[in-house]
Amino acid sequence: MTAVARPPWWSRLLQAVPGRRTADTLPVRDQVQITPQRNTSLAGFDRALVLVTVGLLALGLVMVYSASIALPDNPKFANYSPTYFLARQALFIGIGSVVALIALQVPVSAWERWAPWLFVFSLATLVLVLVPFIGKGVNGARRWIPLGVMSFQPSELAKLAIAMYAASYMVRKMDVKENFMQAVWPMAVALAVIGLLLLAEPDMGAFLVIAMIALGILFLGGVNGRMFALGVAVLAGAFALMIILSPWRAQRIFAYLDPWNPLYAQGKAYQLTHSLIAFGRGEIFGQGLGASVEKLHYLPEAHTDFLLAVIGEELGFVGVATVIVLFFWLTRRLFAIGRQAIALDRVFAGLLCQGIGIWVGTQAFINMGVNLGVLPTKGLTLPLMSYGGSAILMNLVALALVVRVDIENRALMRGGRA
Repeated sequence: MTAVARPPWWSRLLQAVPGRRTADTLPVRDQVQITPQRNTSLAGFDRALVLVTVGLLALGLVMVYSASIALPDNPKFANYSPTYFLARQALFIGIGSVVALIALQVPVSAWERWAPWLFVFSLATLVLVLVPFIGKGVNGARRWIPLGVMSFQPSELAKLAIAMYAASYMVRKMDVKENFMQAVWPMAVALAVIGLLLLAEPDMGAFLVIAMIALGILFLGGVNGRMFALGVAVLAGAFALMIILSPWRAQRIFAYLDPWNPLYAQGKAYQLTHSLIAFGRGEIFGQGLGASVEKLHYLPEAHTDFLLAVIGEELGFVGVATVIVLFFWLTRRLFAIGRQAIALDRVFAGLLCQGIGIWVGTQAFINMGVNLGVLPTKGLTLPLMSYGGSAILMNLVALALVVRVDIENRALMRGGRA
């Protein structure tokens, strides 16, 4: 009879521990099947991206309140309370957050299917805003559609729509992107239609941002370099022609080049000169929160287009530098998530994220450049910070889509499914 080998003493001791299961008591399988995750978990998301977004929203809310608290002293705003713009901005952030959370639940594949239809819808709203008794005009520009609680600005929707459409377009035209007529011409026609509608409002600043988004996605999508250079040259020529043929746009350029000239200081360069005065008063650490003088009816649109000037006066160079660093980090992170998606063979998701990065980065750069006197005056707000319902809403929805892309990227890298 062959003796049965007994397990070592330490193995017998562990088996005697109540509830302890060892390899001797577990079934052994040659192959282990890992079941892919069927649902994308919201637990894995970019917390730093969300925190930076919340930080910019919070700082913007405080600065909108500071910049608008004295507006009721102006007869134009005599019926408003000192907290009117603060309450409205908080309402916009609340509505935008709810819509963003809803958008976060939608898979990116669904947005890819809806991209052409969303683009068509945005074109319809751009036409609708020009219809009398529907579109709302302010200071000679017809850019808003009243919706009761807030006025909707179709150009903000068009920025997200062009990012989605361009990303979807590049995926569909991936095999013909070396052919100019097949790859670039249809996109150029779509961009021209949007441009004509925006210039009819007029809103040249929004058209500039939309053109940058479209061209950037075409370039990142792999369009031939010569074609891209030709597109940039045509677009630059179109902008130059618009400036030459429009006397009031030409005056803005002259005022930007020489803002302290008596011919412009009290006219086209009035906002720029007072913005520069605000930055000069701020110095390194600022005059203190709420201590701005320029917001006291000297600097027009202080709570919208020139919010950064109030930040510079009250929080100084330190405050302005902090805002610039946060926007730089945010833009860089959007591009990083896009590159990660493309590496996972999710081209639409990657180009969409990078298009949103171009949107946020370009608009922030233009707004900061205008406030600092580096660029000519444009009617563009500072993303996530300036007062405005449509801008806040669409900024939050766009960033929610990026967070969704990041969540699906993480799920794929864990072996699950997007």
